[in-house]
Amino acid sequence: STGNFNEDSAKIYTDFAFFTKNQLIAEEVDSVFKFIEHSYKDVHFDHLLISPINQRKRLNQLIKNEIKNAKANLPAKIILKLNNLVDKKLIDKLYDASKAGVDIHLIIRGMCSLKPGLADISERITVTSIVDRYLEHARVMVFHNNGAPLVFITSADWMARNIEDRVEVGLPIYSPPLKQQIIDILELQIKDNCKARILDQQQKNNYVSSNKLKKLSSQREIYQYLKQCENHD
Repeated sequence: STGNFNEDSAKIYTDFAFFTKNQLIAEEVDSVFKFIEHSYKDVHFDHLLISPINQRKRLNQLIKNEIKNAKANLPAKIILKLNNLVDKKLIDKLYDASKAGVDIHLIIRGMCSLKPGLADISERITVTSIVDRYLEHARVMVFHNNGAPLVFITSADWMARNIEDRVEVGLPIYSPPLKQQIIDILELQIKDNCKARILDQQQKNNYVSSNKLKKLSSQREIYQYLKQCENHD
């Protein structure tokens, strides 16, 4: 999803990459390159989230949908995995979602300007950061969508420069098995109690504590999980 295809980064990065022959996606990818070549021309995207064209608008819509579900007493949840979260407008949208009753878990490796756990503002938001043997570099977004999850991988961090000033691509995952695999991987990272730190408003960054006898290192568990997936295939 981020284009780090070279011999050096392949040894130390974790990421998601997607290959498809879906004609609708392929045509829109072609339109991305046409936009780069002729940015003055109108380009429309129904599937891809493209900065600076429609990415912010679509992210706002996705968050608003979770807020709508929460207010209707339906399950509402957002999981975001990003390198950096500093865009004020999107952070404010996440605060709005938390206040409306949306459960939000953020996995942020680098900069995070959002403050979790603030009374009446971000009580439903938790933030963890995983630093382990391999560099966590994936950017993933999961919106519960009342039990029909919407899953995206993207090249864009939630920073103003990535949303407004660069060409960045977000891709929807339509295959149910691939959706579930990505969600399973994120759930393992949320359960990490070895290499995950809690980002809190005091900026203590303490390791996640656990009373469980079993220690769970998400990178090791994901490796075993993917091996099982390969064996089943």
